[in-house]
Amino acid sequence: MRKNFIVHSKFDNLKYEIEETLHNFSREGTYLVKGKRNHIKKIDINGKLFNIKQFKTPNLIQAFVYRYIRRSKARRSYEYAFKLLDCNIKTPFPVAYYEEFTMGLKDSYYISEQLDYDLDFRVLIHQPWYKDREEILRQFTRFTFKLHENNINFLDHSPGNTLINIYEDGQYDFRLIDLNRMRFEPMSFEKRMRNFRRLWLSKTMIRIIAMEYSELIGKEYSEVHDSMLRHSRAFQKKFNSKKIRRRRRRKD
Repeated sequence: MRKNFIVHSKFDNLKYEIEETLHNFSREGTYLVKGKRNHIKKIDINGKLFNIKQFKTPNLIQAFVYRYIRRSKARRSYEYAFKLLDCNIKTPFPVAYYEEFTMGLKDSYYISEQLDYDLDFRVLIHQPWYKDREEILRQFTRFTFKLHENNINFLDHSPGNTLINIYEDGQYDFRLIDLNRMRFEPMSFEKRMRNFRRLWLSKTMIRIIAMEYSELIGKEYSEVHDSMLRHSRAFQKKFNSKKIRRRRRRKD
């Protein structure tokens, strides 16, 4: 068995305690997410709160790929977090990542500082009358434009992956989570518009976001709106079609 355990120098004094926590992951902390693929826990280590994400054990082929060909999701999350911070894009501070190998990758974890936040983007979808919703969407658009201008293609730009903090001066802070799927590449206009597709935007939300983005990028509102709407509706149609097919298979 081989392991790879990288801890940021800021947390060197907790390296032993963090590793012990990972070995006892199933028995410590509080579940924030207990999914079919990944688990996330909030865990107190020596009086400091951390989020620890345990990634699903990959199958044999994936395990081989993650050892010899591609970096693991845990490692990518850690490294991508620093790339974001270098661009002044906020994300919970990356603390460490851990990989354990047998023939291939077996277990992997990503550790970050616990972040308190006021809401996530999903609230803006499900609560159309949320206070100051339009202004939050405008500031979120500027935040996404900043990603694009820094050649960051956040492939999981979806409602649960943007956390929002509210400040008394009417400003909002946006922080990204679930970082393992990113590309760092020049962002063409079509890539930028496609990047909004997973956000499940309503017609009203698209109108607000397209209006703001068109001013930022210097294009006609109609061009931005029509492209954003096309990508959003295509994604939603594809998602819903898959959902219907899965239901039919279960009935059969």
